[in-house]
Amino acid sequence: MRTQDLVRRHQPAGPVPEAGVRPVRAADAGSAPRGVLRRLRPVAPDIAWAVFAGLNLAAMRLFPAWQTVPFLAIWVSLTVIYGFRLWRMQPTMLTVAAVTVATGGIIGVQVIKGQQDADYLAEVPLIALMFLVMVLHGRRRLAATQERLTAMEQVQRISQENLRLLEQQRQFLVDASHELGTPITVALGHAELIEQAVTDQSVADQGVADQGVAADARVVTGELARLRRLTNRLLLLASAGTPGFLHLAPVATDALVLDALERWGHVPRHWRLGEAAEATVTGDADRLVVALDALLENAVAHTEPGDRIEVSVRRQDGNAVIAVTDSGCGIPPADLDRIFGRFARAGPYRSREAGGFGLGLAIVQAIAEAHHGSVRVHSTSGHGATFEMVIPAVPEPAGKD
Repeated sequence: MRTQDLVRRHQPAGPVPEAGVRPVRAADAGSAPRGVLRRLRPVAPDIAWAVFAGLNLAAMRLFPAWQTVPFLAIWVSLTVIYGFRLWRMQPTMLTVAAVTVATGGIIGVQVIKGQQDADYLAEVPLIALMFLVMVLHGRRRLAATQERLTAMEQVQRISQENLRLLEQQRQFLVDASHELGTPITVALGHAELIEQAVTDQSVADQGVADQGVAADARVVTGELARLRRLTNRLLLLASAGTPGFLHLAPVATDALVLDALERWGHVPRHWRLGEAAEATVTGDADRLVVALDALLENAVAHTEPGDRIEVSVRRQDGNAVIAVTDSGCGIPPADLDRIFGRFARAGPYRSREAGGFGLGLAIVQAIAEAHHGSVRVHSTSGHGATFEMVIPAVPEPAGKD
């Protein structure tokens, strides 16, 4: 062990690197060419074309007998590479000028020496001009494409902003309807209690003040009930189109119509059942009941006691058509295009009592469209109206007549 220590102690030390000098490693030496290649890769097609053009210029100079072949090869290759690269205007003009001078100079020398015809020299500016025209058209089309892309991006941004605003509006309606629902229900309950407490007294015991309180309580109860219906309808419209809006199941439309007549039969109108075809739809029974009730409520609002209201269902073109026809005042032609909008009311009944909130037909349209259907109206002012809710029907069995 001592001998080995003495040998190591007296061996000459290896070369010590100078201060501030980093040793050169083999990996560093190999990374330099790779870095150069990475920097040259984006312009590799341009370098390849420059080499190709140089070879063809040499061929034009050394082999005059080849005539136009190298000359055309240069210009055609320039057109091709420009189509892929789309250089900026300044490099393009410099390249065209260099190619024009180079090819024109070689041909000019050959014309002077009598190796080429003078007409050959005229091809140089003509082809250069054709290339420039192509460049200008390409730049113009590129600018037009960029403008269209910019316009599409703006439209997309506007669409996204509109969708965001619509979502905010829908969420506001949902929140407002939920928040208003509870206090309206509580206030309605207290108003009904006040009305019941005053009404339970015997007529002899009721004074003028008590009768006034009862009347006021009835007004408050009616208005609160009306406000609750409004919030429920706003909530329904706000939830239309959401994933959980419908709970689909087979629904018999003839039973739907018969149940509606039973619910509304107490209203003093001349009710009539029209065609009641057996048609089954895939839909939400509760939503369809709400839509049909809205159509019947609209018919009642635009008729008087004794007027006819007919409810029917029929099959047409693979659809179940639920129709409500009345013999009331009809709808003016100017109102036909707007009656399905929210808060729209058709004349001549425009009062709040007759016209409701103006949300019923909007609810009908929302429910019909949620079922991939539609709603339409046929009416003449003074001659009643017919509202039809069209819902895709389940196909009938093949053996059924």
